Amino acid sequence: MSKHMYLASPHLCGKEREFVTDAFDTNWVAPLGPHVNSFEKEIAEYVGSNSAVALSSGTAGIHLALIALGVGKGDVVFCSSLTFAASCNPIIYQDAIPVFIDSEPGSLNMSPVALEKAFSEHKPKVVIVVNLYGQSADMDSIKAICDMHNVPIIEDAAESLGATYKGKKSGTFGRFGIYSFNGNKIITTSGGGMVVSDDEVAINKMRFWATQARDNARYYQHSELGFNYRMSNICAGIGRGQLTVIEERIAQKKAIYTRYKEAFKDIEEIEMAPVCDYGEPNYWLSTMTILPSSKVTPLDIMIALEKDDIESRPIWKPMHLQPVYMKYPFYNHYDDGISVADDVFNRGVCLPSDTKMSNEDIDRVIGIVRGLW
Repeated sequence: MSKHMYLASPHLCGKEREFVTDAFDTNWVAPLGPHVNSFEKEIAEYVGSNSAVALSSGTAGIHLALIALGVGKGDVVFCSSLTFAASCNPIIYQDAIPVFIDSEPGSLNMSPVALEKAFSEHKPKVVIVVNLYGQSADMDSIKAICDMHNVPIIEDAAESLGATYKGKKSGTFGRFGIYSFNGNKIITTSGGGMVVSDDEVAINKMRFWATQARDNARYYQHSELGFNYRMSNICAGIGRGQLTVIEERIAQKKAIYTRYKEAFKDIEEIEMAPVCDYGEPNYWLSTMTILPSSKVTPLDIMIALEKDDIESRPIWKPMHLQPVYMKYPFYNHYDDGISVADDVFNRGVCLPSDTKMSNEDIDRVIGIVRGLW
């Protein structure tokens, strides 16, 4: 019987145990602690940012970033549509109004064309740009538009830690950058997130809010609303171990993508996700789209893999198509016809991209997919 193959799962290197054991040996098993402090410092140094705060999730990071930028009731926030719901749910937490922006064909990330259309009709408080599946958005074009309107950017780099844009690390182009350490990400803390920024004052304020906004008083006093958003010392220990091998993980992810691309290059109906020449992705998930003229559909591929106990999944369903968000505005890349995000969702598949897969495992996936043609 063939072994189960995951889409993407945690890949421990062994060093995590050393840091976690230290947390137990020193009795630092609660939220906060020396590994949290060190992990923040190490992530900030890795991406080239002045400061960082470790949190319970990337979602918490987006939420606190919105608060730090003054987003409140009735404010408009632009957000990439082709993403996971965590990118935009915090907008609703703040009783603000999401406006969704289509993707561009080149990177599948936020379309500068659609962004300009949205700016012609709305004045947002913030723009949330998502780096999809490990590849940076076209930050020069997007940042130029936002700077012209004096609107700050939150860069949702939950999927793109370690990726670059013109030599600079993903997550460092906006006022705040957000990373996720969920179990399926390029590195994991089992669950957690991080906000990075050159604004150390704002990061310190987020750290205050994330620890229930407890005032510096002898007794428990709270002058502001706080949240229970801090990362635990144990989770941070896992993250520190993971960070030591992030470049190795990125190389493994790239090798998986390259192997798929080479294997399917003779099948005209298959297009692997584009890689833009302005940067290097972290290749978090290898994705492909199927031409509409193909006899094989994305569902056919997913079902065939599932029958052999192999995980795959569709491309993210765009937020403007989600029942909970359909009432909010959406701006298309094109002036007419189907949106880029809709098209990619309808034709896309995420292939297994687990860094623990052997070449034989990858060939097993390739064989099943090729067998459908």
